[in-house]
Amino acid sequence: MTRAHYDQYDYPSYWMDRDYEHQSEVAAIRSLLGRIPKLNKVLDIGSGYGRLTPYYAFRAKKLVLLDPSKKLLAEAKKRLETQKEQFGLKKKRVDYIVGRVEDIEKKLNNKDFDLALMVRVMHHISDPEKSIKAVSDVLSPGGYFVLEFANKIHAKALISNLMHGNFTFPIDIFPISRLSKKNTKNECIPFINYHPDVIKDMLKKNGFKILQVRSVSNVRSPFLKKHLPPEFLIWIEKYLQKPLAHIYFGPSIFILARKKVEY
Repeated sequence: MTRAHYDQYDYPSYWMDRDYEHQSEVAAIRSLLGRIPKLNKVLDIGSGYGRLTPYYAFRAKKLVLLDPSKKLLAEAKKRLETQKEQFGLKKKRVDYIVGRVEDIEKKLNNKDFDLALMVRVMHHISDPEKSIKAVSDVLSPGGYFVLEFANKIHAKALISNLMHGNFTFPIDIFPISRLSKKNTKNECIPFINYHPDVIKDMLKKNGFKILQVRSVSNVRSPFLKKHLPPEFLIWIEKYLQKPLAHIYFGPSIFILARKKVEY
């Protein structure tokens, strides 16, 4: 991830009108974590203000929240500490560490995590393989990795490119880079969409076995969000995530991978 742009950006407010997107990610995480039998130590990379922490915290004894933004980590600590019982954190140890994914080996004393999550982080990273390797290095053999990334070949982008005559778009493996200004004093935040096959190959190259894939935010649409109840959209979303993963339909892809055990 880039330097702490989010110290200057009101990230919690970004999610105020995005309950469908939030619940879609929660559904994916719950589904993928259902494949993991037991957890002890969990590392959340790019945890932000702890938006997703309640949905995995109850599974572990120790949690580490890592983010380059001191501001967001402070908000996460305040939010989680004041609602420990509600979030299932009353008897759990939670550490808050300022740092980037590329530096996690230097930042962490322990390198034997059972699970690492990295959601809404990869699109800010220009060297994804370096980050994937860094995660592998802090996981125990057999440890799990839940990775989310912005999908370059999602359905809307695919249709648009084909309509404009770009017939090689589905097999073009190069990432698409955009710059997004998010109230950061005119500084631009990198936003990179990756081809799913490229990310999957990087995971395999760095000792991971891919267990499951989810296509997320499949019915994200201002029109649908305006005219249909959010509960109905989420109900549809839950049933679409697994089958639509085969064609990389949604704008966001979640992968559950496991670090191979060396004998």
